[in-house]
Amino acid sequence: MKKTRFTEAQIMGVLRQMEGGVPAAELCREHGMSSATPHKWRAK
Repeated sequence: MKKTRFTEAQIMGVLRQMEGGVPAAELCREHGMSSATPHKWRAK
């Protein structure tokens, strides 16, 4: 099984920042991930 790059705590932190009003594009640049990643996480 492939090891994920982000831990569960990091994922939850990013999702909380998104809910707080930080733009997804800014979070993606800050954390070095693609623009679709936070939207996939939120869907789960």
